[in-house]
Amino acid sequence: MTARLLDGKALAQAVRAETKIAIEAFRAERGRVPGLDVVLVGDDPGSVVYTRNKEAASKEVGMRGRLHKLSASTSEHDLKALVRELNADPDVDGILVQLPLPKHIAPVPVLDLIEAGKDVDGFHPMNAGLLALGREGAIVACTPAGCMRLIALTDVKLDGARAVVVGRSNTVGKPVSQLLLAANATVTMAHSRTRDLAAVCREADVLVAAVGRAEMVRGEWIKPGAVVIDVGVNRIVAADGKARLVGDVAFEEAREVAGFISPVPGGVGPMTIAMLLSNTLQAARNRARASK
Repeated sequence: MTARLLDGKALAQAVRAETKIAIEAFRAERGRVPGLDVVLVGDDPGSVVYTRNKEAASKEVGMRGRLHKLSASTSEHDLKALVRELNADPDVDGILVQLPLPKHIAPVPVLDLIEAGKDVDGFHPMNAGLLALGREGAIVACTPAGCMRLIALTDVKLDGARAVVVGRSNTVGKPVSQLLLAANATVTMAHSRTRDLAAVCREADVLVAAVGRAEMVRGEWIKPGAVVIDVGVNRIVAADGKARLVGDVAFEEAREVAGFISPVPGGVGPMTIAMLLSNTLQAARNRARASK
């Protein structure tokens, strides 16, 4: 058996197309377009690329995208002042503070300061709490939301399925587990210290790997025919000095066992920005309804 690839690039393009149509409808109704403001502090190379991509993607779908570039020496006080300014701006629907921040700025107080309704990353305690309680209105973290859209491409029914999530982060592991629970899957949260992790993974009809360790999940850990969602992005350097990106799953081994698998790159990664755009539209709609 060779697994079918879950093409995140193609799905992301479809999500962007959906979002663009919905934004046109929003503009026709409300007389404006949703606004996404991204804050970049410092010049981390990866962050510079990510924020430019987010700004370009927002404009591509007809959204107002604006990038705030701050120097690496910006104080936590000044960064918080900008967040408060964006919270108060009626033209701003979504606020994203790009991580990592410089070491002298604690990220949690800054992220918690973002108004929950404008928290399009889905990291605010209010959004995390609504998701955990299964209540409506939560803005769901982008990567977990993207994982669920990829799983929806398969023919696996989540109702009653066994799902295993390897990784317990607040940004991926916990929220994707809660989304799977909401879809009536039976969910096991595992991590690097789980006893006999391989045996736990082999129980999974749906396996989500988000532990941050290159190729940790081996092919023999996978149940034949399972859906494998690889969230990991790890840079490794071969003996010849060439670098490449790999996931948390040993892809070549896993694709011979799984039924469906997301590649790295080209799987979950493209979905993250696509779901950010979708979240910003959701935030704009929520704010529009609240203003009536």
